[in-house]
Amino acid sequence: MKHIGVIGTGTWGTALAVHLAQLGHKVTAWSPIPEELEALAATHTHPHLPYTHVPESIAMEGDLGLTCTDKDLLVFAVPSVYVRETALRAKPYIKEGQLIADVAKGIEEGTLLTMTEILTEVLGPSVRTVALSGPTHAEEVAVNIPTAIVAASPDVEAAKEVQDLFMSPTFRVYVNDDAHGVELSGALKNVVALAAGISAGLGYGDNTIAAIISRGIAEISRLGTAMGCRPETFYGLAGIGDLVVTCYSRHSRNHQAGSLIGQGVPPAEALQKVGMVVEGVNTLPAAVQLAEKYGVELPIIFAVRDVFSGTLTAREAVTELMCRQKRTEF
Repeated sequence: MKHIGVIGTGTWGTALAVHLAQLGHKVTAWSPIPEELEALAATHTHPHLPYTHVPESIAMEGDLGLTCTDKDLLVFAVPSVYVRETALRAKPYIKEGQLIADVAKGIEEGTLLTMTEILTEVLGPSVRTVALSGPTHAEEVAVNIPTAIVAASPDVEAAKEVQDLFMSPTFRVYVNDDAHGVELSGALKNVVALAAGISAGLGYGDNTIAAIISRGIAEISRLGTAMGCRPETFYGLAGIGDLVVTCYSRHSRNHQAGSLIGQGVPPAEALQKVGMVVEGVNTLPAAVQLAEKYGVELPIIFAVRDVFSGTLTAREAVTELMCRQKRTEF
């Protein structure tokens, strides 16, 4: 049994806390929202995970210091826009050499840092960070549907420790040393999934979404290789695997938001209707900045930007993509 602190009790943080508790670990789950903790402690269910029992053994904690102190592993499960702020709050309680698994997917606007890079910058070089990413909807992990994921870090031993802590007959963990490629894939696939949702909302079919997925992974790979990532990462679980599930699944918030926009709902209203964090919108500015920095063309991601900025309607964006200059596939 290990002592694990899960920072964030959204759907993903709660699903992972449940998973780790079922494996016999001593889990403490933190939230800054007292009402959220009280409801979880009283009902042992999460409002967005209705079929999941939250074990009584999970300690619900509003004190971040208690959550971080004397833990074998910390799991950062707050939305990407709150990772830096939460890390700053946690810093006084983080020990030298602390093992941290980040499960948020995003790139920070302005700095263009990934989530594990933010953690290292804020908490210092001694922390051992691992990105845990892949095709993993919380709604399915929470009820033990077979799932595969990637633990990624240049510190392969740290990644293997995370692999050991999370591995189960229904949760298979692979190790990858290309953390930057894994995190880039996890962030940018959310933007492409917005495009897939917009396509569905417009009434288009499987052909269109398949084209978006195929060309979307080409865009992600093109940018990633320009940044020095390993090409094969983008054709693994964290790349094409996560992109497929996010573009097609009914659980995908990015797909839900895009679908509403395709139906004519203004972007701000669509995000409000989804009612949970839509990470693709948070990542969009950084994705455009990275494309400009590395001189890489990302037509689908640029089209999503134009729809959200109001430069193009959803249907106009599709027409513009389809009528681009002729070219070879590779």
